[in-house]
Amino acid sequence: MINVLFSAQPKSWTEYEAPLRAAFAQAGIDAQLGTEFDPADVDYIVYAPSGPVSDFTPFTKLKAVLSLWAGVETMVDNPTLKVPLCRMVDHGLTESMVEWVTGHVLRYHLGMDKFLSGQDGVWRAGTAAPLARDRKVCVLGLGALGAACAQALVQLNFRVHGWARSPKQVEGVTCHHGADGLDAALSDADMVALLLPDTRATENVLNARNIALMRRGSFVVNPGRGPLIDDDALIAALDSGQLAHVTLDVFRVEPLPKEHPFWAHPKVTVTPHIAAETKATTASEVIAENIRRGEGEEPFLHVVDRAAGY
Repeated sequence: MINVLFSAQPKSWTEYEAPLRAAFAQAGIDAQLGTEFDPADVDYIVYAPSGPVSDFTPFTKLKAVLSLWAGVETMVDNPTLKVPLCRMVDHGLTESMVEWVTGHVLRYHLGMDKFLSGQDGVWRAGTAAPLARDRKVCVLGLGALGAACAQALVQLNFRVHGWARSPKQVEGVTCHHGADGLDAALSDADMVALLLPDTRATENVLNARNIALMRRGSFVVNPGRGPLIDDDALIAALDSGQLAHVTLDVFRVEPLPKEHPFWAHPKVTVTPHIAAETKATTASEVIAENIRRGEGEEPFLHVVDRAAGY
């Protein structure tokens, strides 16, 4: 019998118990699933950092930790974690992220805000938006989420450039990597979407210097991680007109404090970390597949590179 410990908040157990049991049955996995086991008997932990487990030392027969979260920055440095850590790559979450990113890119591309706020009976002459092929969109981060968003934007006919720390190939996307590649990716970008992990190497990747590389009057959407942006540099760029508007879904402190200047800034749209979330049904399928692989002595999916931090 395989023992699977669910270590997360009680509300997550309510959400995940039935989908996990169904996914195990579908995968032919004979497992005991629960929130309490003798640690020495646990084979796998379905894990969220907000749950009760932080010391993995007592779990002497543990084979893998299967995270419910896409981000693993709070887990990678845990010195007691000696087994593979698998991050969540959920196709349901990916679909949600693609919809959110493309929605906000199209919002800025089409200039929708000025029409939504101008329903006052005044006919304002203007010009139609340029074609998508005349807009350069830069996606920072070409992992599972970033690559999917970049490809969706390609399908909408945007000129898409992407950047990652290491070389990547994404069909239809002009890919860059390394420090020089970051400059090329951002140069003259009309819009930037941030989908990088939160690591020491990516903190403040969108700083004053890098914002200045973008086209004047450009836009930023950040559904990735709050620390990717230098907040002070972002506000300064909005005030100067270097950036026209930004949509931020993630922040250094969440919930975003009421006194934070983002709330009152006329060129900032705040959304409350709702760009995408893991879906219990599809995430359970990913977890079941990894347990099947572990029991079949096959490589796990989505194993975290602890040194790189993602």
